[in-house]
Amino acid sequence: DVQLQASGGGLVQTGGSLRLSCAASGFNLDDYAIGWLRQAPGKEREGVACVAGSFDGTTYYADFVKGRFTISIDSAKNTVYLQMNNLRPEDTAIYYCATTNPYGSRCPRMDFTSWGQGTQVTVSS
Repeated sequence: DVQLQASGGGLVQTGGSLRLSCAASGFNLDDYAIGWLRQAPGKEREGVACVAGSFDGTTYYADFVKGRFTISIDSAKNTVYLQMNNLRPEDTAIYYCATTNPYGSRCPRMDFTSWGQGTQVTVSS
């Protein structure tokens, strides 16, 4: 089975940090672009970050997280991470890790095609 299992969410105060992890199973992360989506209550799902496969390594970020979030891959563990610093209440959402085609514009546009179960991130003011 192809699975993406996100973890690491929680409750944190404004300005705090969290690191999300996503373990992939059933496929090799190196063959895909992988990233993170989020969905806040009452809002549409939005792309947060994407890395265009571990061999390419190019990273893309939504403007609202640039300078605060960092995406990385550990190929040996087939795991992708999202380090989130300087968190704000508006970052409160369910975060999902997701995959897409590593070629073309899908990763820069964060146009993901599949995602797993999410992890809740709550930032208190």
